[in-house]
Amino acid sequence: MSKPIERISEWSQRIENYQAVAWDRLPEIYLYMDQVLTFMEKQLSLFERDEHAGLLSSSMINNYVKAGVLPRPESKKYNRSHLALLTIVCLLKQVLSLQDIHALLKTSLDTQSESDLYDAFCKAQKASIEEVCKRVDSAAKGGDSALTKLAMDLSIEADARRVAAERILSEQQKGNVEKNLNK
Repeated sequence: MSKPIERISEWSQRIENYQAVAWDRLPEIYLYMDQVLTFMEKQLSLFERDEHAGLLSSSMINNYVKAGVLPRPESKKYNRSHLALLTIVCLLKQVLSLQDIHALLKTSLDTQSESDLYDAFCKAQKASIEEVCKRVDSAAKGGDSALTKLAMDLSIEADARRVAAERILSEQQKGNVEKNLNK
């Protein structure tokens, strides 16, 4: 097995065993920005393209607060809800615009608690990761050409799913505007 294939297989095994920190295990104490960044780095490291590509910075968090995607911190301190929402935002921003993520979170939080949303997100993410890892492991046995084909297939599927998610969110937003106009 070539070195790249070995590294891909090792990553697949690590991420397949990944489990996001459960809601009730997220820190209950309030955290300052540097503590949030340290926690989130550990929470998200397997999702980075490589060890030099961070998914979060203090300016990103500040932008999420300014955009209304995250609630304002209390006295510059962040709580369990912030950490859960940041996890969701950081992973979804790879696929959706911040505007779409904001709409998705807002609509979701209209019908469920932050803890239920986070738990549902983690469960769906785990199922998706397991499915993809099985495909990666199978393709790794076929060598470079099988992995290249899988990368193409996954990219096409990701794009199709992104387009569908964007359409759903767009139509829901239009429907909400129409409801408000008819009131």
